[in-house]
Amino acid sequence: MKVSKKIIFFISVVLIAGTTAIISYSSKTKTELTYQEVKVFKGPIKNTILSTGVVQPLNRLEVKAPIAGRIETILVKEGQLVLRGKILAWMSSSERAALLDTAKSKGKEEVAYWQEAYKATPLMAPITGQIIQRNVEPGQTITIQDALLVMSDRLAIKAQVDETDISQVKLQQLVEVTLDAYAEQPMKGLVTQIAFDSKTTNNVTTYEVDIIPETIPDFMKSGMTANVVFTTSEKEETLLLPSSAVQKENGKFKVLLASADQNKEPTFLSVEVGVNDGKKIEILTGLKEGDTVLMPRLTTLSKKSDSAPTSPLSPFGGGKKGSKGH
Repeated sequence: MKVSKKIIFFISVVLIAGTTAIISYSSKTKTELTYQEVKVFKGPIKNTILSTGVVQPLNRLEVKAPIAGRIETILVKEGQLVLRGKILAWMSSSERAALLDTAKSKGKEEVAYWQEAYKATPLMAPITGQIIQRNVEPGQTITIQDALLVMSDRLAIKAQVDETDISQVKLQQLVEVTLDAYAEQPMKGLVTQIAFDSKTTNNVTTYEVDIIPETIPDFMKSGMTANVVFTTSEKEETLLLPSSAVQKENGKFKVLLASADQNKEPTFLSVEVGVNDGKKIEILTGLKEGDTVLMPRLTTLSKKSDSAPTSPLSPFGGGKKGSKGH
């Protein structure tokens, strides 16, 4: 296919113009380290671990027939709650099914006789739980290997937690669960089991954690995808700073404390820290509410502002002092 010379010329012009614009912009701007004043403030903070999981039966039990034969009647449906010992279905053995079929050719009285003389076999619930699968219908021939019904004593969330976070997950820990299908209806749950054996997929090692909801809503179904939030630590009212305002060096934490006297340079101050949620960090010792520290940040500036005066407070080579706030 031939390409028009006009199209080739147009594309060349656009590429040249774009390259020129990038070079021009780069020549007019530069990145510079500046400092923003932030104050120590009080507020809540919590550290969390995020995970995904799947809704699955906590104990999944397949109900099979004691003998081969034919299903006559099914008394339950999917989603129904049943008690242990409840009759779930009636079935005929292969011999009874053959006798009844023969009797049908002789009339209703013959059928009634054999139905009374040769009783049907009940299929009973082995546990108290919910019917989560119904795999047969009346009239269907079955074997002793067929799973006629599937029951679950309770639905749970099977969450996969990374090995780097598993040490922070504890039994009976309270978590928040949100189903993808019902994102606006979060629920609370408890950690009931932590797997001792790991799973490795694509070189990522995880451990399975069982979570039981405090109450199981009607809309929760096996196979649904769930998002799980584990709260590992939480403080309601504590001293805080933005995480980027605290620096770590040789295993110790420090901040750049601004001086009340504008003519004096700021000084580094060692602090002890606590909970860190990635955005805010708890200050345990070294500072009090209202103290001002300088937080470093990279700022894109126009080269026309090169002549702007630098802050005498910067110990890092003349970075500008930024605006206040937290």
